[in-house]
Amino acid sequence: MMNMNMSGVQLPTHRGLYYGGAWHEPKGGYADTFSPSTGENLGRAAVANAEDVAAAVEAAHAAYRQWSQQPPSIRGAALREVAAILRANKEELARLDAINCGNPVTALMRDVDIAAQLVEYFAGLVYELRGSTIPMGEGVVNMTIREPYGVCARIVAYNHPIMFTASRFAAPVAAGNAVIMKPPVQAPLSAYRLAELVDGIFPAGIFNVLSGDRECGEALVQHPLVPRITLIGSIPTGRAITRAAADQLKNVSLELGGKNALIIYPDADIERAIAGAVKGMAFAWCGQACSSTTRLFLHEDIYDEVLEGVLEGIKAFRPGDPMNPETSMGAIVSKAQFDKIMEYIEVGKAEGAKLVAGGKRPDDGNLEQGWFIEPTVFADVDMSMRIAREEIFGPVLSVIKWKDEDSMYDEVNSVEYGLAAGIYTTNLATAHNAASRVEAGYVWINNAVSHFFPAPFGGFKQSGNNKEESFEELLSYTQQKNVYITL
Repeated sequence: MMNMNMSGVQLPTHRGLYYGGAWHEPKGGYADTFSPSTGENLGRAAVANAEDVAAAVEAAHAAYRQWSQQPPSIRGAALREVAAILRANKEELARLDAINCGNPVTALMRDVDIAAQLVEYFAGLVYELRGSTIPMGEGVVNMTIREPYGVCARIVAYNHPIMFTASRFAAPVAAGNAVIMKPPVQAPLSAYRLAELVDGIFPAGIFNVLSGDRECGEALVQHPLVPRITLIGSIPTGRAITRAAADQLKNVSLELGGKNALIIYPDADIERAIAGAVKGMAFAWCGQACSSTTRLFLHEDIYDEVLEGVLEGIKAFRPGDPMNPETSMGAIVSKAQFDKIMEYIEVGKAEGAKLVAGGKRPDDGNLEQGWFIEPTVFADVDMSMRIAREEIFGPVLSVIKWKDEDSMYDEVNSVEYGLAAGIYTTNLATAHNAASRVEAGYVWINNAVSHFFPAPFGGFKQSGNNKEESFEELLSYTQQKNVYITL
């Protein structure tokens, strides 16, 4: 294929499917991929069908047994080489994501750094996949062994394409599995480039990239030689995968959506809390972050002061060209997502919430071809409103007033989500009590939205069922075997 160059970005040469250590033309054909900030056609992207998936799975299954028998040092060294490649190509990979998913290039360069750190982290843990001995009495040795599953499929989301694709393959590969990465259909270009860059580091068939739509995902879930499936995505998709995997009793891990609460107590450091409320919305990503704190619970004594501070703070985020290093806020990933967010904004108005900021396209003619939305804030929101209960996955903040602590926690926990929560207070007892009362898997005290690996990240309730970015993630890609030996 001809090497293309658009907007100063060198696009990947290969646009097919990477499996078995080689590039393949997709039996499912191709579809175009676009830049959400300009509407520009970035060329074709492979669409894997069930036949493509079957070929890739067979290649991966043939490779994993030999890989799993390699000394841990071999697996660790290969992963460290990947981390070095990520750092050496950080700007190129970030620019690919910026043009293909719409997030600001400066923020995406941090994503590449995070991916490299996570890959190195799992490279260092290869010797820790150890078992144990269990006393059974004289004449007996009993021990446990951790073994890989085989072929693992990882389906990742569009908000952090290169970070998810580059980092989420590390744990299964470190544990001795082969992995098939399915990058986001909206933004597959950085995954193609990653496959080009790491080609030859692993034995053929250990690292594979299949781009595609629903048929590709369904075929991965249904294939009998794929015993382990993970998803970063929406609750409806997670439910569909769980149902499809149930017939074969596959091991399924889900990191799903969130409708996360940020709770500010009247004794909080107000300046710090305001900064946290703005940071927690992840406006640089247009709110397209599972851990965004999109529900802001303000005590009535500080409601007006904090709301005023938040409205001032969001002025630092203005949509712009994601390729510009000075841009603080990018574009929505697609027209479909843009339309969904705008519909929620209209629903918020109709339900009686007070729109106090944003709610529209920016007044900039240079951005009219892209999917941009200003930072949006609704005040006087209550929990009967859809904008307070449903994940919007956009730059929309709902501000809710509270007075009674018990009633506030009832409202915080009333949604089906339970991914993350933030609490701002200067009282240690209040902080510990709040952390125990929120039904969420990841809790910040006097902070918001940041991930701190190797702290285990993952949700409660409908937001997920496993932990990532941690030793727990590595263990989840192993099966425990018991060996009982009579001497």
